Amino acid sequence: MAIFNLNINGTSKQVDVDPSTPVLWVLRDHLDLVGTKFGCGIAQCGACTVHLDGNAVRSCSLPVSSIGNSAITTIEGLSENADHPVQKAWMEHDVPQCGYCQAGQIMTAAALLQQNPNPSDEEIENAMNGNICRCGTYLRIKAAVKTAAQNL
Repeated sequence: MAIFNLNINGTSKQVDVDPSTPVLWVLRDHLDLVGTKFGCGIAQCGACTVHLDGNAVRSCSLPVSSIGNSAITTIEGLSENADHPVQKAWMEHDVPQCGYCQAGQIMTAAALLQQNPNPSDEEIENAMNGNICRCGTYLRIKAAVKTAAQNL
């Protein structure tokens, strides 16, 4: 076990965990931030996406020892009142079905728009490509990303 000082959602948190523990499990099991979901465990589905210094990363395969001084943002930290333009667009387009993948989808979309506030259809599709939605709401996801881009 080792002590890690983490910057999560703008707040300093200290955890005592094995250095190889994936960030996903630190968030869920040690910090009670359960919005980030476990999907596949091999960084292929996107359910566990968080931001690391503003970049979308898969937390299920990212060891806590690799974080250093980087800032982690989870779905809980994206906005205080669920009023981030991506979250609002998600509701406007009625994107969620079962909802399981949505935190990861939203975090990927938010990172895309932070880096590219006016993405083309192709850029949206490329950025969102690694996020799997069992319910198949891909067309609504794309429409919501476009709406969020217009409302930034």
